[in-house]
Amino acid sequence: MSSLKVAVQMDPLHAIDITADSTFALMLEAQHRGHSLFYYEVPHMWLDGAALKARVKPVRVKPVPGAHHEFGAEEITDLAAMDVVLMRQDPPFDMAYITATHLLEHIHPHTLVVNDPKSVRNAPEKLLVTHFPALMPPTLVTWDRAAIREFRARHQDIIVKPLFGNGGIGVFRIKPDDENLGSLLDMFFAASREPLMVQRYEPAVRAGDKRIILVDGEALGALNRVPAAGDSRSNMHAGGRPEPTKLTPREREICEAIGPTLRAQGLIFTGIDVIGDYLTEINVTSPTGLQQIARFDGVNLAASIWDAIEAKRG
Repeated sequence: MSSLKVAVQMDPLHAIDITADSTFALMLEAQHRGHSLFYYEVPHMWLDGAALKARVKPVRVKPVPGAHHEFGAEEITDLAAMDVVLMRQDPPFDMAYITATHLLEHIHPHTLVVNDPKSVRNAPEKLLVTHFPALMPPTLVTWDRAAIREFRARHQDIIVKPLFGNGGIGVFRIKPDDENLGSLLDMFFAASREPLMVQRYEPAVRAGDKRIILVDGEALGALNRVPAAGDSRSNMHAGGRPEPTKLTPREREICEAIGPTLRAQGLIFTGIDVIGDYLTEINVTSPTGLQQIARFDGVNLAASIWDAIEAKRG
């Protein structure tokens, strides 16, 4: 395929961990294929009339700690002149994130935005999963304190988390004898107008929370994330330990059930979370895990993602 012009919308490049960052793996693979890379951050993008412009820097990357990128001269460009934009900034999924998706709709699909900005906006990870109730554990999304208390009375051991949180931040396990639920709800609702997600605690999390990577709706790799001792969160940002794993028949059933929806919505690169027999999240904003899976299984999922992108670019 001929060289593509690829703009990468991401967080500060100098601050990433190049041994774990999935965006870095995607950039290395794109560069290996001869594509030209341009870097910018969300605050360096603006809408000028109907033209979406950005202050970009040509960039070359290399897997050398402390010297992993080299910028060219900064330039202002119309992002419609790019072939692909990788939308890879991390959450939180707030109004700034939502606004960025609205701006990117001005160029998609003429410029292929990965993932489709409209679908990202309409499918935040903790809400998209609720469209598959047969696959998920008992779940509540609400502002209503009485509903939360009734849910707890029914399920006893529960997880309470912010609806648009990320990285395991603000995730609490409330055991049957825990007296802190009221205070926790006071804290959440004083800090945010958003509803909470409440789920039945799944003891299977002690054996791990599996991250499965789907490319254009097809499951291609997975890793298990085991919570640290004394913590119910398995997120690697929260101290979870990655381990190699294989997909179970139930996990394949889950992937086959959601795959067509992901494909139809232009969600090329997604990462789902599965605890035991239950789907808990569908990550569409900035999924992670590519490098860990590559180390465990020798599978280059970044190459599979670029195969899918190039196929859509024709």
